[in-house]
Amino acid sequence: MSFSPSLHRPTLLLLAALIMAGLMTQRANSADTASLIPNGSFETDANADQWPDGWAKPKTGANWPAESGNHFLRLTSGTPGEMVMLYQQFPIPGTVKALEMTWRQRVTDFKPGKQPWFDARIILDFKDGAGKKLAGGPGAPNTRKNTDGWVQRKVAFLVPEGAVTLDFMPALFQAEKGTFDLDDIVLQPTDATALTATKAAAESARTAAEIPPEAPQRDRWPQELRVERNQVLTKDGKPIRLQGVNVVSLEWSVKGEQVMKATQVAIEQWKANIIRLPVNEEYWFGGGATDGGTGYRELVDAVVTLTANRGAYLMLDLHRFKAPRQEHADFWKDAATRYKNHPAVLFDLFNEPHGTSWEAWRDGGFVAEKKKAGDEDNFTTVEEKTRAAKGFQAIGMQALLDAVRGTGARNVVLVGGLDYAYDLSGMANGYALKEKGGNGIILSTHIYPWKKGWAAKVLLVADKYPILVGEVGAGAKKMDWLPAEQQEDAVTWVPAMLGFIQKNQLHWTAFAFHPKAGPAMLTGWDYTPNATWGAPAKRALAGESFALDRLR
Repeated sequence: MSFSPSLHRPTLLLLAALIMAGLMTQRANSADTASLIPNGSFETDANADQWPDGWAKPKTGANWPAESGNHFLRLTSGTPGEMVMLYQQFPIPGTVKALEMTWRQRVTDFKPGKQPWFDARIILDFKDGAGKKLAGGPGAPNTRKNTDGWVQRKVAFLVPEGAVTLDFMPALFQAEKGTFDLDDIVLQPTDATALTATKAAAESARTAAEIPPEAPQRDRWPQELRVERNQVLTKDGKPIRLQGVNVVSLEWSVKGEQVMKATQVAIEQWKANIIRLPVNEEYWFGGGATDGGTGYRELVDAVVTLTANRGAYLMLDLHRFKAPRQEHADFWKDAATRYKNHPAVLFDLFNEPHGTSWEAWRDGGFVAEKKKAGDEDNFTTVEEKTRAAKGFQAIGMQALLDAVRGTGARNVVLVGGLDYAYDLSGMANGYALKEKGGNGIILSTHIYPWKKGWAAKVLLVADKYPILVGEVGAGAKKMDWLPAEQQEDAVTWVPAMLGFIQKNQLHWTAFAFHPKAGPAMLTGWDYTPNATWGAPAKRALAGESFALDRLR
């Protein structure tokens, strides 16, 4: 295209602007027409309210700027730990089996948050007709660093069966600070063939690594346990020391990640005599699945039987945080009925209580809004975070114990204290639970390299209760959400902690028997122990002694 030299410069500029606007409008219209996301170019504002049509506007942190006439969405945060999120829901046609999403993004002045998932991301959740989140959705495309200007991104994923909507949630997810720009978002149906084949291959590899469920071999099952003061005894009255690992993933995955194989390896090769198995009550009752939770419960059954058949014990851990609610008591009524008086099964009532008083911990009460980010943010949905921010009515740990005992189950239970289960002092100062007709209580503490005061927080109840260190471990790299000076190096902390456990004859389950869930014990799914934590823990399970240099 050429211009007449007789045109004045202002006229040329006006023509250029009009042509550019026309080209951008054409681009926007063509993209939006083909996309399941209306106005994904953020150009249309028919009602002139200074916000793109069809898009919800967050209360804070969102803007609709333009550069050279091109509008885009901007999320900005300057407050460490702040959640800046835009929530939008789009209908998905029932005939669509797979989707491809393309977009442009730019990340500037960015500093990630304390946890690995505190970053700039786009959360994508499928829901069914009842509004329940479905399993099998894509992971959240994310970044933890600035981009070199605008960059093009693309992701393709299968649509779970039963999905009718897609929740689209771009966010600065509790980052320290940053600006997250988005533009030209296009969501289109795509061919599912290659994606289905890739999923099938991954599922085949996972299944090949797993081992099939076993029939119960009750003559091999261990003896039922009971607690007498600070000892754990078998049915014939012999003291036993429980030592093992956390086989994780069922708290975040309906199908788990090699939980059967990991359990077998932990018992047969690592000499564990107890497995801590974290679970999720939503999955238990059918959340994230179309079978009402049958497959999830049967998988837990299979892990229980595999463990019992090898003469070991399984600790069923309700992997929740902060304070128990009624839905957690409902879980225990069902799970305790299912495993009532099973000789190999123990019940860990609530993973990591925190942020309440000892009164509320024991008896329940209103738990006010959360003041800062917590570890549980890795395992909760956006809806749960919103609900938690407004506060909720906790029912107390005594109610969970009563729910178990109300079924007639006498199984030994484990009870964690405050400060993410670390602090047990309340049980020595008037807040002990009342046991009613069961085989007793083991206290559970979680200890990591930033937890101080081992004597005051843990050992002060060691003469009254058996203590199991339910989570313990350290990685080669310090946690980036705590000042480095508050964390001891793993090279000195690991042998000291193992020495502390051994010297005081504590029970323990190392965290985590998984190559990615930190602090990881494994280098990969060949179950090779890493040098920092896995190898020392494996040697301790095999009987090697470690020395405690000093209490922390």
